[in-house]
Amino acid sequence: MKSSSLRTPVMCLGLLALAACGGKKEQGPPQMPPPEVGVVKAQPQSAPLSKDLVGRVSAYRSADVRARVSGVLLKRVYQEGTDVKKGQVLFEIEPSVYQAALSSAQANLTSAQATYTNAHKAAERYRQLRPQGYISQSDLDTAEANERSSAAAVKQSQAAVESARINLGFTRVTAPIDGRAGQQQLTEGAIVGNSSADGGANSTLLTTIDQLDPLYVNFTVSAADLDRLRAAQTAGHVVLSDTDKTSVEVTLPDGSKYDQKGTLDFSGAAVDPTTGTVNLRAQLANPQHRLFPGTYVTITANLGEQANVFLIPQQAIARDVAGAYALVVGQDGKVERKNVVANNMASGNWIVTSGLAAGDQVIVSGLQAVQPGAPAKAAPWQPNKDSNGPAGAPGSTKPAAGKQ
Repeated sequence: MKSSSLRTPVMCLGLLALAACGGKKEQGPPQMPPPEVGVVKAQPQSAPLSKDLVGRVSAYRSADVRARVSGVLLKRVYQEGTDVKKGQVLFEIEPSVYQAALSSAQANLTSAQATYTNAHKAAERYRQLRPQGYISQSDLDTAEANERSSAAAVKQSQAAVESARINLGFTRVTAPIDGRAGQQQLTEGAIVGNSSADGGANSTLLTTIDQLDPLYVNFTVSAADLDRLRAAQTAGHVVLSDTDKTSVEVTLPDGSKYDQKGTLDFSGAAVDPTTGTVNLRAQLANPQHRLFPGTYVTITANLGEQANVFLIPQQAIARDVAGAYALVVGQDGKVERKNVVANNMASGNWIVTSGLAAGDQVIVSGLQAVQPGAPAKAAPWQPNKDSNGPAGAPGSTKPAAGKQ
């Protein structure tokens, strides 16, 4: 009896010990809360359709100044590299030969006029005498023929005088347009010539004048891009601007923005078979002559408006070998990857044209602390608080969850 009564308390103590051990095993380690991330809610809206391209500046007008008559170049009248006006004298060619030719032509004209005067008086006299029968009809016909021939000789001499006067005027080479005159190609004393009758490309080049205000910016767009734009326009996703409304912004070689906006004024109607591109051209004001022909610049062409797109902060879009993607917090509170199409930017945001749906909670900050399939706690993203934002956010001083 005594031993039985002792075993009962011992068994109770053993059961209590087992229960206590079992209770500790069921509790386990404490669960970590899901990391907090900053999100923006995707909302469809319209955004400008822009494209960054490389263009080359060219003069609005460029004219070659050539010698239109042959002779010795006497002097340069203008100062190289300065602005000149249309009609301003730039060079002088030895005029003596052409002055002599003009004098000879004028003398021939005087002689022809005298001959015509005599022939005309004779013909008048014969016309008065013929009705009275004092002269034959043959004599009258001959007199009138001489009158007509001498009149034609006068006109021919007048044309020769005008031609000689024009050639004499060509000895003073003038500017064909307003603009900036370049460096002279020949020095004084050089023999200049004109082997073509119209003073064309075979004549001697003396200098070049470029009109610098306004300027042209020439650039190209691939035919494939234009085709996609037209397809998007047909589907109603893009509203393209008219040619005279498309604006162009220029970035200078040093990275600064040019203070004048250009306007697209020409679009080619054919595709270059060697490059597969279409030529475009914009006109750009250059009142301070900051830009010069031949300069390569980066341009942003605003081609129209894109409808039903999403503007997502730049840091929310990542890229890997599969392409661009964004992480979103789903309705179940778990992170989900969504592949997107984001090829252009506007005001520091990516323009997402596909891959997102209205209302998606796109993760902007705290991306380092989450991964697809894991839970996350969504909170509105506040750009001005990124430095003290959610755990794992860029610039945050808080350690990410699970990384104590």
